[in-house]
Amino acid sequence: MERTFLMLKPDAVQRGLVGKIIAKLEDKGFKLVGLKLIQVDRSLAEAHYAEHKGKGFFEPTVAYIMSSPVVAMVWQGKNVVALARELMGATNPANANPGSIRGQYGMDISRNVIHGSDSVASAEREIALYFKSEELVDYTKAGEDWLSE
Repeated sequence: MERTFLMLKPDAVQRGLVGKIIAKLEDKGFKLVGLKLIQVDRSLAEAHYAEHKGKGFFEPTVAYIMSSPVVAMVWQGKNVVALARELMGATNPANANPGSIRGQYGMDISRNVIHGSDSVASAEREIALYFKSEELVDYTKAGEDWLSE
């Protein structure tokens, strides 16, 4: 099964949306295998956004992600990277489907409540940034056999 990294950003935490967003992911049938509330420090923020270093939005993005706790999560499921991105909606909430997470809860492109890995390779890199392997739980979810073949 594929795994992806999702992070509920400071705006989601501050607005009390954590439970609602997690419920949408669970409702989709994904399995939560890692979860923690953390305060991102500068080193982690810069590592997370390393591919954007030197771009105009790098510093404001790093400062923002450090401004409040975030919820770091690892989800597992069939095609979970692509399906989670679809459920998240377009990066700019103004362009996101109204039923998507960003369409429902996002305020603007810089306050879009959630980050999700954009590929399996990115997921592996981001999971390793935020979680030790022993922090991820492998278990059988009740009813898992009914969700896919």
